[in-house]
Amino acid sequence: MTPTSLRRAQRASPATTGRRRGGVRERAEAPLATTTLLQLIRLASPSLPVGGFSYSEGIESAVDAGWVGDEASARAWLADQLALGIGRSDLPLAARALAAWRRGDHAAVTTWNAWFATTRETSELRRQAEQMGRSLAQWLRQRDGGDERVAVLEALAPAPTWPVAFALAAADSAAPPRAVLAAFAAGWAENATQAVLKAVPLGQAAAQRVLAALSAAIPATVDRALAMATSDMQAFAPMLAILSSRHEEQYSRLFRS
Repeated sequence: MTPTSLRRAQRASPATTGRRRGGVRERAEAPLATTTLLQLIRLASPSLPVGGFSYSEGIESAVDAGWVGDEASARAWLADQLALGIGRSDLPLAARALAAWRRGDHAAVTTWNAWFATTRETSELRRQAEQMGRSLAQWLRQRDGGDERVAVLEALAPAPTWPVAFALAAADSAAPPRAVLAAFAAGWAENATQAVLKAVPLGQAAAQRVLAALSAAIPATVDRALAMATSDMQAFAPMLAILSSRHEEQYSRLFRS
């Protein structure tokens, strides 16, 4: 089967079923096929060659400032970042980009990419989004050089951003949006946990407890992101922006952000 025919077959595969209860249609997710599940695991893996492990997204500065220094404070910090940052910006945008890629709406892709780039509050955070987006675009070209959408991704100005690139990487799977966003959030949680493990530092058992807490919060965060109106999307996180700005000139650091 060629990559093109595989994409067509995957698009034709139903991801959800519906039934009515009390006049309201409920959406019940069908079990993911093994191949689809493995696609999402690969995209969520820290081993994906996009450099996500090299960023702390403010954690290193929070540790330097004394705001994060143990398991409890690390768990609280990352839970807030998931709910207030990733959940209100990255996840709802990834959902919209995924829908745009699947329907071939490149104008919408361009709009959402520009929104994400312009809402990064520091140069560090913007460079991170762009570097990871470029790296994933390169990986996609090597995976399927015949996909014309990769050229569209690479041509986005000022650069392809991470959630938009991730959405394209997942677009040809049969996964429903909820599963794609869960994979996106899980990948972030893995990298964030590794950052606190190194920067605090935490022991492996403590880091696993932090990761378990984040994993438990991801489903509800994804559901809120999918239900979020465009007018409610935002990237306003003042303390994160301050810490990111401080990190640019931090005396000693392990991470790029």
